[in-house]
Order: sequence, then C-alpha cells, then structure tokens
Amino acid sequence: MMEALPRRPAPITLPIGSDADLARVRQHVRQVATELGFGLVQQTKLVTAASELARNTLVHGGGGQAEITPLEEGHRTGLRLSFVDQGPGIRDVALAMTDGYTTGGGLGLGLSGAERLVHEFAIDTGPGRGTTVTAVAWVTGVPAPRSGAGTRRPGAR
Repeated sequence: MMEALPRRPAPITLPIGSDADLARVRQHVRQVATELGFGLVQQTKLVTAASELARNTLVHGGGGQAEITPLEEGHRTGLRLSFVDQGPGIRDVALAMTDGYTTGGGLGLGLSGAERLVHEFAIDTGPGRGTTVTAVAWVTGVPAPRSGAGTRRPGAR
C-alpha cells in the first residue's frame, strides 16, 4: 500500500479593496506558511511583508489582488506573494525603495521593509500601467522544537 503524499496548499487569489481584505490576506498567508512548514519567526516576517504590500496595493494602487502561491523547487519549499494593482504605477522605484520615502502619511518603510523580510523581491511597474510586487520566501533552518524539548537558555549547560 502506497502512502499518500502530503497535500500542498492550493494557490489562492484574494481581492484587496478594503481594510477587511487586508486582514484576510494576513490570515491566509499565516495559514499557508504554517502548512508549508515555515517556523514562527518566518511566518511573522511573511505576514508582516504581506501586510505592508497589501496596504500599499490598497492605498497607492487603489486596490487590486494578492496571489498566494506555494512553491516547490527541488528540495526547497517556499511561498510566493504577488500584489497586483492597476494604479498609477511607481514613477521612481529606486526612490520608492529608500527608507523614509513616502507619498502618503506612512513611515516610508513599506516596500524597503518588506524587501528585507523575504529572500527574493521584485517590482514590475511603470507610470500609468499599475504595479506588481512579488516577494518569495523559502523555508529555512531547523523546525522549532516542540513543547520545550531540546530548548536551552543562553548560558545554560
């Protein structure tokens, strides 16, 4: 009898048109990241990046969609997050990626902050043609120990 292979989560596309949609994007990213085996720290980084990019899609792009796609490449497992809008586009990507640059009332850390939280990051944009931001993270490291087994405090022997 053959063992069933674990089922990989299916890709999903979610609309981004309201604050409630931002919450749904965060929930789905956390759920899929958990199912793929991302550790808690990596999950938090992915959810934070997704939150920033989804908010940019809503605020600066006038809404759009999030595409959450599980990845398998050789022995690697990952998650691709794409945020697509039909807004005005980004006139100067290098400037937009500068910490502190903002065209709204935020801190100007959305794009550059999200880039630091993932392994791969790309922006496809141009004035008048919308923006697609793609972020990819790969499961890394050793899974966290369960129920405290094998954990040590710094300095403990």
